[in-house]
Amino acid sequence: FFFFILNKKHPCVMARTVFSGEKNIDLREYENFGEKETALQVLKDLDQYIDKVSSGDGKEFFSFVATFPNLEVENETVFEEIFWNKLQLLHDLDTEEWDPAVSSDPESNKFSFSLRGHAFYVIGLHPNSARMARRAPCPSIVFNLHNQFEQLRSMGVYQRVKNKIRKNDKKLQGNINPMLADFGDSSEARQYSGKAVDKEWKCPFHTNLNRFKKLWNRPFLRKAE
Repeated sequence: FFFFILNKKHPCVMARTVFSGEKNIDLREYENFGEKETALQVLKDLDQYIDKVSSGDGKEFFSFVATFPNLEVENETVFEEIFWNKLQLLHDLDTEEWDPAVSSDPESNKFSFSLRGHAFYVIGLHPNSARMARRAPCPSIVFNLHNQFEQLRSMGVYQRVKNKIRKNDKKLQGNINPMLADFGDSSEARQYSGKAVDKEWKCPFHTNLNRFKKLWNRPFLRKAE
């Protein structure tokens, strides 16, 4: 996995920076992807990652990577389904409120995934991704605390880093990832799994509160009321 990221052809300069210093990356291996016990362990490990980032000076970037070496993914469609099922399970088991700094509605342009009360930018990786930058040696989910990107903006380096990554990605694959967009332009959810989706795509994830609202608004329930 380190070789995959540290390869000079990998376009993400932030990922290469994080992996070049082992103290900046928390990479964990899990066996049973869909089991409740595995999800609870991921949440527990995320707690340690959050504490580590919170105790820093804000000038370094840290990433948490959950890898699933025993999980076989045939194609992008299969991975997308598995990916969102995992995020749904993590959310269902999470006992903390959604980060109030971002929206919990996956259709909102202010959406970011939240766990343990903190917003995350989530990245899905797997060997059969159409994007070369996401072809990790095994299915994986990368969690980056969202406020780290805000810190990059406050330091005045975010735009420069973003432009460098997109330039490298175009050089590697011949084009920029069509799903990339700046926060606030469209829902982040469209970028997470790595699969290219059209304008009609609907995110399969629902927060517990939003799921209840959708059920309550169904005609037969409204009539019963």
